[in-house]
Amino acid sequence: MSLRDFADRLLGRTPEPPRLELPPVKTSAQLVEELDAFEAGLDQRVPPAVASRVSRVTDVVRDIIPRLDQLGGGSYQAHSVIATATSYLPEAVGGYLRLPRKWADSRAISGGKTALMLLCDQLDLLGYKMEQVSDAVNRADAAALIAHGAFLAEKFGSGGGLDLGTGDPAAGPTPGSTGPTGAPDGRLQPPGAS
Repeated sequence: MSLRDFADRLLGRTPEPPRLELPPVKTSAQLVEELDAFEAGLDQRVPPAVASRVSRVTDVVRDIIPRLDQLGGGSYQAHSVIATATSYLPEAVGGYLRLPRKWADSRAISGGKTALMLLCDQLDLLGYKMEQVSDAVNRADAAALIAHGAFLAEKFGSGGGLDLGTGDPAAGPTPGSTGPTGAPDGRLQPPGAS
C-alpha cells in the first residue's frame, strides 16, 4: 500500500479507479506492413505446404483490410481479421518454427499428426474463416448494389418517365417514339445526321 492510499483511507477518500488504457487501433497500412514483415520473415524457413497456406490467408486478409470499416470496427468479423493478421497467423507459424525442423515434420504429437500437419490444419481453418468474412463483405456490397438498382428502377423506370429497357426488347420501338438523338425509329444517329 502506498502512502497516498494510506492517506486516502485515513481521510475517508475513495481512490480513483485505475484507468483502462487500450492500445491504439492499428491503421490499415500498419496491418498490411505487419503482414508483409511476417511473410518476409518466413523466407525459406517453412515448407512449401505451409508457405502456400500462409499466402492464401494473407492474400484474403489483404483484400479485406481496406474494407474493415464496412464490417464495423467492433464487429466479430473485423476483430477476426485483425487478430488473424496480428496474432493467430504469426503465433501458429511461430509455434511450428520454434520446434526442430526434422522433429516437427516427422514426429506425431497429437492424434497421430505431426506439428507440420497440425499447422497445415490450423492454416486451412484460418483461410476458410477469412474467406467466409470476405464472402460476407462481398455479399453486403452485392445486396447494396441490388437494392440501389431496385431503387433506380422504381424511381426512373417506366412510371418515372425513363425506360430502362425493362420492356419487351423483341417488340421494337413503339410507333412515334424517338431515340436519344431524336431518330423516329428509336436508333442512335451520329451527330449532325437528319
